[in-house]
Amino acid sequence: MKKILVTGAQGLLGRTLVPYFREYGYDVWCHARSEGTKGTEEHNIVSADLTKPEQACISLEKVFPEVIINLAALTDVDECEKNPQKAYLANVRIVENLTKWIVKSENECHLVQISTDQVYDGSKLHTEDEITLTNYYGFSKYAGELAAGSVHSTILRTNFFGQSLSPGRVSLSDWLVESLRKEKEITVFNDISFTPLSIQSLIQMIELTINKRHSGTYNLGSKSGMTKSDFAFTLAKALGLSAKTMSSNTSENAKFTAYRPKDMRMNSSLFEDVFDVELPTLIQEVESIASVYKFEG
Repeated sequence: MKKILVTGAQGLLGRTLVPYFREYGYDVWCHARSEGTKGTEEHNIVSADLTKPEQACISLEKVFPEVIINLAALTDVDECEKNPQKAYLANVRIVENLTKWIVKSENECHLVQISTDQVYDGSKLHTEDEITLTNYYGFSKYAGELAAGSVHSTILRTNFFGQSLSPGRVSLSDWLVESLRKEKEITVFNDISFTPLSIQSLIQMIELTINKRHSGTYNLGSKSGMTKSDFAFTLAKALGLSAKTMSSNTSENAKFTAYRPKDMRMNSSLFEDVFDVELPTLIQEVESIASVYKFEG
């Protein structure tokens, strides 16, 4: 039974990942920034500010994990742009503190670092070496990758959607489904393309990485990809919901603080080859997640 520490366990991904790994028999410890976090099982919790080296070291010594899945991050793109120091602490300093402990402890700990597709831009399917940094979020996550690469690590550049179990946090698909069901007028972007995975597929691939332990940096996304507009209309169709209140437009008039990459589509063939797995198409992922939303009503 592998002992796994999940940092950022209260986030969008962590809330689904932790129960999945526990169900399959892993000894999962959760990091939370404060004690008594709502919705978290009361056992196997470490509370610490991982941006502080001393607190990070004490927590890691207590757990002494075989695997660290680092989900701790500041993912608000505009907030990263407005507060780069905050982005650095969350997206770089935490990784530095984790890797320093791994080196110091001489523990053969495997770090799984979750990164982002926002390190890409330009009209093509991007391979891992085609980096284009256009905002501070992408810059800070890339710097976090460099820190993670100093130890035995698997760095996964990804994007995901699916039903959130985290109070106050909604995914892209959550927002779309709620808006469609309530017939809210919304605009979806036809000039931004991506290759996200469903949250269920992403978690299964993370499990694969900790069992195979291949190091390196990998794109991890669905095949083919589509614009966010096409994604929204495809999801509406899969759910049998009317799209009459949804309009398609460019992102140029959106009131963003930070620039948003226009094409984040990833070529994930390296991950498929190294881990001997076939990733789904985005249409397959949309249909899969639609069945979850239908079931939950």
